[in-house]
Amino acid sequence: MKHVETESFGLKKMLADYMENGFLENIVDMFKHDKTLYKYVGDLLIDERMRVRIGVAALLETLKNEDPENVTRAIPYITPVLKNKNPVYRGDAIYVLGLIGNQEVIPILKQVTADEDKYVRQIAEETIEEIKSRLQ
Repeated sequence: MKHVETESFGLKKMLADYMENGFLENIVDMFKHDKTLYKYVGDLLIDERMRVRIGVAALLETLKNEDPENVTRAIPYITPVLKNKNPVYRGDAIYVLGLIGNQEVIPILKQVTADEDKYVRQIAEETIEEIKSRLQ
């Protein structure tokens, strides 16, 4: 089990480092070929490096266009971030759920409209409205 954890940590670190260095195309290709990589999206969203968090948004936006049938795989790994103590991370999670933007994320986002942070609540409300308008 220790080997699997070490391997998982190494892969997550590599993905984060690639994102920080702007290798988005490489990461997009990796996600298209290995759907198990979606399990790292939540961890990447709480990386202390802003370029990594921005990279997650760019990754999911690209995958939404290039691999729409699989991008929803990220949802279960993003939703735990909505309970993170850091409101910036919660806001980032809402944003990327909005990028995925299908009907499935609306009930998840409705729960966040009761968040303790007024900005997080506002982002959630605006994201729900944006998704609804795109789905019409």
